[in-house]
Amino acid sequence: MTPQDRNEDTLPVETEPVHLDPAPTADPAPDIDTLLRKAETEAAELKDAWLRARAESDNTRRQAQADVARATKFAIEKFAGDLLAVKDALEQALATENASAESLKTGAELTLKNLQSAFSRANVQEVDPAGQKFDPHRHQAVQMVPSDAPANTVVTVYQKGYVLNDRVLRPAMVAVSQGPAGASK
Repeated sequence: MTPQDRNEDTLPVETEPVHLDPAPTADPAPDIDTLLRKAETEAAELKDAWLRARAESDNTRRQAQADVARATKFAIEKFAGDLLAVKDALEQALATENASAESLKTGAELTLKNLQSAFSRANVQEVDPAGQKFDPHRHQAVQMVPSDAPANTVVTVYQKGYVLNDRVLRPAMVAVSQGPAGASK
């Protein structure tokens, strides 16, 4: 007798029966090929959407640049059209033979009205600073003169200035008061 036989004879061993499932369970990990195809499809859709968005953005940018170029090129169109009436009036005045001084003066006044009207429509405003405090942003002092006016006051305007929508087109050329002759600085 072998030692195993003796063990079986002397000690009864009880074992639980092993139950095997007749149907094996499905693999809990999903099918890799299916997941890969799904990810590739989603990536292709996202790339397509991104390319379309990029193309639309580029088209919008190009259109905006073209709009800005057109606006810059034709920004003065309305103002130039308003000035044509002024030019026509001046040409008519010069074409008139034997015009009297009075008719030339009347024509010049009407032409000036047309010009002022064109300036008004274009928001070009005249700067006539006589009697105002000197502003170096809007005035160009060409002379300091003794005056009874307070110091740094515009006493003489040699040339009017002009502004376009609060931006100086041309500063007014002025003489500025030094203050009363006996005043100290």
